[in-house]
Amino acid sequence: MEPLTWTGSLGPVLNPAVATAAALAVLIWLARGVLGLIRAPVPAGVGTVTPAGLPATAALRFAGLATVALALAYPLSGFVLPAPEAGILGAMGRQFWPVWLALALTFAVSIRWKRRLALYGKLFDSPIGMVGYAIVMFWVFTALFADLIVTQDPLTQVSGMKNALPGTPVRGAEGAYYLLGGDNLARDVFSRMVMGARRVLAIAPAATAFAFMVGITLGLPAGYFGRRLDTGLSFLANLVLAFPVILLFYLLVTPEIRATGIPVALAAVLFLFPVVFLTILWNSRFFIDPRRRNLYVGITLALGLWAYSGLAFNADPLGVWSMEPNLLNVFVSVVFVNAPTVFRIVRGITLDLKSRDYVAAAQTRGEGPWYIMLWEILPNARGPLIVDFCLRIGYTTILLGTLGFFGLGVSPESPDWGSTINDGRRLLALYPHPAVVPALALMSLVLGLNLLADGLREESLRD
Repeated sequence: MEPLTWTGSLGPVLNPAVATAAALAVLIWLARGVLGLIRAPVPAGVGTVTPAGLPATAALRFAGLATVALALAYPLSGFVLPAPEAGILGAMGRQFWPVWLALALTFAVSIRWKRRLALYGKLFDSPIGMVGYAIVMFWVFTALFADLIVTQDPLTQVSGMKNALPGTPVRGAEGAYYLLGGDNLARDVFSRMVMGARRVLAIAPAATAFAFMVGITLGLPAGYFGRRLDTGLSFLANLVLAFPVILLFYLLVTPEIRATGIPVALAAVLFLFPVVFLTILWNSRFFIDPRRRNLYVGITLALGLWAYSGLAFNADPLGVWSMEPNLLNVFVSVVFVNAPTVFRIVRGITLDLKSRDYVAAAQTRGEGPWYIMLWEILPNARGPLIVDFCLRIGYTTILLGTLGFFGLGVSPESPDWGSTINDGRRLLALYPHPAVVPALALMSLVLGLNLLADGLREESLRD
């Protein structure tokens, strides 16, 4: 079989068309910017808005949409053309069919019901937010459907495929290709990139959520009650934040640290906070309804302590909840490093909101302190916290990539993006694809999270 080209048989037609549309969009954008700089200022007191910029804006929008539409033809060609004619981009587009279907359904349902979905629905009024959300959900669905997307086993080494170029046919397998080439151990880069998304998204969001529960549980009372409690907790948070983050990560994820028992001790403390947070949440909300309170608290304690025993101590008798030592080190490190920052954010917001009228009204009604903190203050702080949550997942993703790059916290054969970049950097000058592919994946996920955070910030400010 012949190797695949990037654009296949459509390349001679689509490549010039995409280049022309993109160049036209850039020229229109530059011309509009130059005209905006040299345009005469409007005299004071004149309120008439001229439509002079409307043709340029319409042309720019048309050129941009044309570029996107033509570029989408590359991956979509994989659904109508066989692999040799569709090229690498078309073949990858066909492999991602579960992701495209899930994205289409998600956007269709979300846009249809966006007026009933609060802040999430308002996200679809922000172009930046929609782009960021699309990128993030692309990788989320990629992680969920990774088993359907991969073309090879990400750990299997195929003879003769060492450092194979993108589009190289797999020896001894009719119709199979290394779409993005092979690495220095003859493993499929495309499949490792896809499985790497699952590895990253299995850690970063969950660890960030745990850090937020720790920060919220401690930050609310510190800001609300103040005095000695605030002083003590703030001192501990500042003590952790005073240590260089990357060095703290190195100390917490090195293999030798496991012998000291520190990761397990930290897990025993930090993993208890979600159970405490949810228990206090239900108790404060349904305090005057003992039947519902006991039901919700009982379910939380039963499920929470079951998961806690497995995740923190690997002592789940049913074997449902467990965490391997390397993963536990990384998870605990992320929670421990991020929790103090979240604590400071929540504390600062609480100090500002506790003087609002609705807090005074709740105090007048005789509501308890935890009810006021969790059901009056926290909902009104959701905007900044949601934005910070998205940004913090991006920071955590970068940290996980950094740890993987230095070979810390993960097994050497792991397909996570940091380890894959580290494996490929040794031959970067000769074979760039093993390192560039996961680097671009990591960059795109972080970019999507940042754009999503910008969109959420923009919409939350309008509330």
